[in-house]
Amino acid sequence: MNSFGTLFKITIYGESHQDAIGVVIDGVLPGLKIDWDLVRHDLKLRRPGAIGTTPRVEKDEFVVTSGIFNEYTTGSPIHVMIKNENVISKDYEHLKTQPRPGHADYVSSIKYKGFHDYRGGGRFSGRLTTPIVVAGAIAKQMLPFKFSHKIVQLGDLEDLSKMDEYLRKISEDGDSVGGTIELKVENMIVGLGEPMFEKLDSKIGQMMFSIPAVKGVEIGTGFSGKTLKGSEFNDVFLDDKGKTLTNHSGGVSGGISNGNDLIVKVFVKPTSSIKKEQNSFNLESKEIKTFSVGGRHDVAIIRRAGIVLENALAIVLADLYLWQKIYQ
Repeated sequence: MNSFGTLFKITIYGESHQDAIGVVIDGVLPGLKIDWDLVRHDLKLRRPGAIGTTPRVEKDEFVVTSGIFNEYTTGSPIHVMIKNENVISKDYEHLKTQPRPGHADYVSSIKYKGFHDYRGGGRFSGRLTTPIVVAGAIAKQMLPFKFSHKIVQLGDLEDLSKMDEYLRKISEDGDSVGGTIELKVENMIVGLGEPMFEKLDSKIGQMMFSIPAVKGVEIGTGFSGKTLKGSEFNDVFLDDKGKTLTNHSGGVSGGISNGNDLIVKVFVKPTSSIKKEQNSFNLESKEIKTFSVGGRHDVAIIRRAGIVLENALAIVLADLYLWQKIYQ
């Protein structure tokens, strides 16, 4: 439920407005000298500051309590704790009677019989992606691959160089916007993935859909391949190393990495919490009422989601990378 992976395994804990959140990472190879500056670099990419991001700014300072000795990993689980310091819980009192459209407020209240921590979205908050960034930043240091991400679509904006201007207008309208992020992993090897139910693409899908606000995942050409014929979609081999002329498969064949670049496209929905007044059912009055969400939220979550998705992908690859070593 709160863990992912087998050989490289992470367990996430905490809620948005609890004292702390964090992660336990099991399976980090012994003798690795973790570059904590790289971890901080990735955390900085997730933090707000750009146009369209939340005014809630956390320091994201972390404490490592286990798994490190004399600056090197010991092979035992690594525990990383991150304090929540900039919280304003009173903004969420109304959620007990007014579940927000697009959020997990209603379903969580039913599932957990009202005992859930609803403040800031609680367990369902994007705040819980912070420890995922930490775990992925460590995973990347175990792997021989090169990771990158970029926004390829933002709402109906055609010129991404005008992103700031576009998001200011969306913000002024009290609304939000989503888009698509492309993840790329270069220097891939052949063999990652364990059919039938631990396939590379199936594990990617599982992980990506575990990230709040993700509503779609494509591997390679994805849905746009619906207009192509088999003769066009097939990736023709060019050499005995598995290099192909095209990469419609996105680097995955039969659920196994084929050595070509791994390409994953992820749709991140518009932020559900918007400034515009909305009409929705009120659980106390038993009628449709007009209300404002309140709180501090991103106009475009996608601006901060890239590093989250990149590092989530690294966690998947770290687990399957250790599995692949069984065959060597």
